[in-house]
Amino acid sequence: MTMKPTIMIMQPHLEVAAPRLDADYTVLRAWLSPPPEQTAEVRAVVVAGELPLDKAVLMGLPKLGLIACFAAGYDSVDTVWAKAHGLSVTHAPGVNAEDVADRAVGLIIASRRRILVGDHQVRTGGWIPDVKLITPSLAGQRVGIVGLGAIGHAVAVRCLALRMQVSWWGPRPKLDASWPRAESLLALAKDNDVLVIACPANETNRGLISADIIAAVGPQGLLVNVARGQLVDEDALIAALKAGALGAAALDVFETEPTPSKRWADVPRTVLTPHTAGATQAAVFGMMQMLTDNLAAFFAGRPLINPVA
Repeated sequence: MTMKPTIMIMQPHLEVAAPRLDADYTVLRAWLSPPPEQTAEVRAVVVAGELPLDKAVLMGLPKLGLIACFAAGYDSVDTVWAKAHGLSVTHAPGVNAEDVADRAVGLIIASRRRILVGDHQVRTGGWIPDVKLITPSLAGQRVGIVGLGAIGHAVAVRCLALRMQVSWWGPRPKLDASWPRAESLLALAKDNDVLVIACPANETNRGLISADIIAAVGPQGLLVNVARGQLVDEDALIAALKAGALGAAALDVFETEPTPSKRWADVPRTVLTPHTAGATQAAVFGMMQMLTDNLAAFFAGRPLINPVA
């Protein structure tokens, strides 16, 4: 009887992948502290790429050869360290980009059209028939997108359909971009009504959306983040909202996750969702398929399907 290869899932919320993997692999759960004789056989780990990995734990897996990220992001994986230690890294690029873009636009609409305020009025008896909740139209709103990858591009297409004006900024020009690139991130923030963060995160751009950028968005502006929480100086963001220096914020990601509920209890003009922009049934299925394809390729000695460059 052929022994199944051993893999280990590193975070509890990725337990969702276990039923699909059990047929082909001996699946360990890191949070259950499997015995050393089992972890010694681990050849691949399945991880959430946005969460820190304990390198000491990885070093304790003598047969480890692959770090397989379940989703597109791998910002918390030290790829330089992994390569130096002979470890390959894979991910699932682009699978949930359209769904994340849907959420970004949903957050814009929810904030600009004050949908949650209206919901609260209906539920609490605050609906006064002769007093309408007047909001800005989306038509003509200027949207600046930070990062024009798959998500940023999809956001831009949706915003155009809503009669909004689009521009973008990223550290490198894109010759095939259909929309103008701002000369700087600060210029993008100053020149737009809505700033959407849709760029990858890494240690080089932590706090990219600084107090100065938030101030440039201004008291009438909206900041939307569907990328990573660490891209934003969250303390500065909260301070600006409380002081009225920033018009509104709509966030799906946070500096610490789960973010403490008390941190946001008295922060005005916010729409908050719990890092679920890309969490659709179709996206999870697609990420699961990429994960199994990458694992199968690794164990068969074939080229990996989605290696991290």
